[in-house]
Amino acid sequence: MKTSFRVLACWFWLAGFGFAQEAPQAFLGGRIIPIAGPEIPEGTLVVHNGRITAVGPMRSTPIPDGTERHDARGKILIPGLVDSHSHIGSVEGADSTAPIQPDARVLDSINVRDAGIQKAQAGGITTANIMPGSGHLLSGQTLYLKLRDGNVIDDLLIRNREGVIAGGMKMANGTNSRRADPFPGTRAKSAALVREQYIKAQEYRDKVQRANGDPEKLPPRDLRMEALVEVLEGKRVVHHHTHRHDDILTVIRLSKEFGFRVVLHHVSDGWKVANEIAAAKVPCSIIVIDSPGGKLEALDLSGKTGAILDKAGVLVGFHTDDGITDSRLFLRSAALAVRNGMSREKALYGLTMANAIMLDLQDRVGSLEVGKDADFVVLSGDPLSVYTKVLETWVEGKKVFDRSDPKDLLYAVGGYGASRDQMMHMDDYDEEAR
Repeated sequence: MKTSFRVLACWFWLAGFGFAQEAPQAFLGGRIIPIAGPEIPEGTLVVHNGRITAVGPMRSTPIPDGTERHDARGKILIPGLVDSHSHIGSVEGADSTAPIQPDARVLDSINVRDAGIQKAQAGGITTANIMPGSGHLLSGQTLYLKLRDGNVIDDLLIRNREGVIAGGMKMANGTNSRRADPFPGTRAKSAALVREQYIKAQEYRDKVQRANGDPEKLPPRDLRMEALVEVLEGKRVVHHHTHRHDDILTVIRLSKEFGFRVVLHHVSDGWKVANEIAAAKVPCSIIVIDSPGGKLEALDLSGKTGAILDKAGVLVGFHTDDGITDSRLFLRSAALAVRNGMSREKALYGLTMANAIMLDLQDRVGSLEVGKDADFVVLSGDPLSVYTKVLETWVEGKKVFDRSDPKDLLYAVGGYGASRDQMMHMDDYDEEAR
């Protein structure tokens, strides 16, 4: 038994060593849409140790000795898609005890073997903002994940430059958070409860600052207030579910009053107050659906919202809200936005860089540029074509989805077993021997 453990430990050590020494990989001859610049008709993308090391025309881009070469002729390469609002991972947040629960962390509730993660990979999504639901004024702390193949949540985490786990804060208003006591019954009371909690957070922050590290003067530790102070200090972006035009303006009003950064999500009525959103310099993450319905406050949802907001000068991204829309069909969001008047360039930007900016991850993901993470998608055709299929999805230079693999194909197209939890992600894992 001990010998087996030693062999297994050695195997893991060698696997880790192999990653550090992996050969560069080059994808040759494909049409590259880097987002950061003009399309490259016949391009080369070179990745090594999880990063992009070169991108450019095939004839003029040098390829290092010992590079593993992939024929990408007839295919299209785009950056990994960034989903700014998703619920994959069987995620949960706050419960029914209170309308505002900033101490709830989705970090403590995500099932990393949820089949939805593999389905998102099958849709070309490589980075996602995993959120709790919208049934609360504040339902908890969100989590930004890289959709690597992992066995525990730590395998998917993104950390910022300070080593802190990256994530935002989920808030909502409108009808979702209005219900029986202790929840608010009106829009006015909803805003009043939020305002009350942020004032408490300001007071808590001031007490901590005045204590200057003196344990005798520090207030009792309050995890709820600590999380809201992170919002006040700009360390956490508020991702705010909101639909109706008056609710949208309420969010903007609160963000100005307390100085927190916010991304508006859904904004069904955003086209009605596009100039006000633009003046506030607030980004919008929109959902694009072709069969509106479901709630009264989304009655005036328009497919032209993306185009109208973009024309007004708003940073516009898209999200799946999975399972409201399917992660495997995320590319359709951009296609439908173009059909309704948005430019092709801005629509593709909305699937990638715009969302990366909203998550403070623009230095790592969202475009194919030297130095960024090697997150990219290989497509069979134009990204806005209904006939196009995701062939491969790569995260940090490792292939996490391959349509030619029958196991991956099952997640892409559905069928018996496609919604079962994933097995452990281990190289040379023999499923028949388990």
